[in-house]
Amino acid sequence: MSREPVSLSGNHLAVVLQALFVTLLWSSSWVLIKQGLGEIPPLTFAGLRYALAAVVLWAALLASPARRVAVRALDGRSWRNLVLLGLVMYSVTQGAQFVALAYLPAQSVSLALSLTPVLVALLGTFLLAEALKPLQWIGVALVLVGVLVYFLPGGETIGIAAAGAAVGWLVAGVGALANAGSALLGRAVNRGGQLAPLLVTAVSMGAGALVLLGAGVAVQGLPTLSVRGWLIVAWLALVNTAFAFTLWNLTLRRLSATESSVINNTMLVQIALLAYFFLGEPLGARQLMAFGLVVVGTVVVQVRRRMR
Repeated sequence: MSREPVSLSGNHLAVVLQALFVTLLWSSSWVLIKQGLGEIPPLTFAGLRYALAAVVLWAALLASPARRVAVRALDGRSWRNLVLLGLVMYSVTQGAQFVALAYLPAQSVSLALSLTPVLVALLGTFLLAEALKPLQWIGVALVLVGVLVYFLPGGETIGIAAAGAAVGWLVAGVGALANAGSALLGRAVNRGGQLAPLLVTAVSMGAGALVLLGAGVAVQGLPTLSVRGWLIVAWLALVNTAFAFTLWNLTLRRLSATESSVINNTMLVQIALLAYFFLGEPLGARQLMAFGLVVVGTVVVQVRRRMR
């Protein structure tokens, strides 16, 4: 038995690049969310974003006769899976992210979410039978070491002393667990390829957004938004949500749960850079050193060691 060189196939590399583009859009969302939270309560903000995106997606879904047939063809099990995905991925994960960002710096919230690949690697091995190769475990370990290097030595970076930090960290922790669950559910729903990405996104997001917006309006009310506020909501809904989540579900047809979650984890680097330039959050040599570990770990998880 001989070994071929470690490599990425052309098709797999294209899917990885698509997924990285989505994470760049999502990372820019954090800057917009922090700016919009000045006038929009967090749960209502999240509900408006995903509800508007869901309306657009459902309009696109129902505009095609073939897609309408696909919706009617969904069986009870598919509906349950998609609704569950929506509740975990949007209602809990995204709702927790918005609330946590109201209490913590963007870099701090990204710390909690950056632990998702480790949770997914462990859970996916047992729940999805997607066992990792030793090389991929090394990649996951590098990502985790990068996270520790980035955050642990400097308490001032992660906002430990900030007002409401305890609440923020608790909510961020819930969001991290829900994010891991949504990665597994998303992979389970998409890996068979029977459901179109637009169908998966529209149905799941519609269910999650309905609960999220209802909770936001009931608890925090519906504020009067400025033109700037509506522009932020509209951009987040149309570009960073409707388009980005549909493309993400498309990549989940080819990427395993661990692969997709580690790509998602590059947002740690992206958010830190964007927060430094646009939100004024600190960024030093220690954080820059950690970037290399995160990036290398991400690449290692993506590389397929093929045996012949």
